[in-house]
Amino acid sequence: DMLGITQDFSPRFLRRYLNLYNDIKNATQTYIEDVKIQDFPNENEQY
Repeated sequence: DMLGITQDFSPRFLRRYLNLYNDIKNATQTYIEDVKIQDFPNENEQY
């Protein structure tokens, strides 16, 4: 996949232009940490 969403799938005919797998993984881990420490949602992110 040219966007790098999958980590183990890399056929010869494909060129990767991004590594979204790591970006998505890091964003998810940060989100989980923010929820656990009750930093998300904060006052600015609520109705």
